[in-house]
Amino acid sequence: MRARNVALLLTAALVVYLVLLADRAIELFATGSPAGIALGVGVFVLPLLGVWIVVATWRSGLQIQRLSRRLDAEGVLPDVSDLPRRPSGRVDRTAADAWFDQRRTEVEAAPDDWRGWYRLAYAYDIAGDRRRARATMRKAVDLEAAESGKTGGVAD
Repeated sequence: MRARNVALLLTAALVVYLVLLADRAIELFATGSPAGIALGVGVFVLPLLGVWIVVATWRSGLQIQRLSRRLDAEGVLPDVSDLPRRPSGRVDRTAADAWFDQRRTEVEAAPDDWRGWYRLAYAYDIAGDRRRARATMRKAVDLEAAESGKTGGVAD
C-alpha cells in the first residue's frame, strides 16, 4: 500500500476518533453540572488540537511533496541508493556523515537556494536527526515559497 493511502486511512481513523471524543464532550456539557461542563471543555480541546495537528501535518507533507516533484522534474532529487547500508537497511553512519558534509557545503555556498536546503534536510534525515531535518525542510519550503512568490511555511 502506498504511503499516501496509509496516511489517508490513518487520517480517516483519527477523524472518527476525534468525532467520538467531541461527542463525549457534548455529553459532559449536557450534564449541566460545573464539573461536567469543565470536563467537557477539557475534552473538547483535544479534538480541536487533533484537527489542527492533522491539518498542519498534511499541509507540511503536501508542501514537501511539491518540492520533491520539482527536484525530480529538474533531475536533482537526492539519491543515496549508492551509499553503503547496514543490515537494518539504514545508511552506514560514516557514509551518511560524509554525504551530510557535502550537502552542508552546498548550503554554505548557496544559502538562498531551497534545493540545497532540501538536500541538507534529506541528509539530516538519513543521519537520523529528525528534529533538524524538519527545521531544515521548513527553511527549504520557505525559501521556495519566497522564490515562487507564494506564502506559508511548514507547520510542525
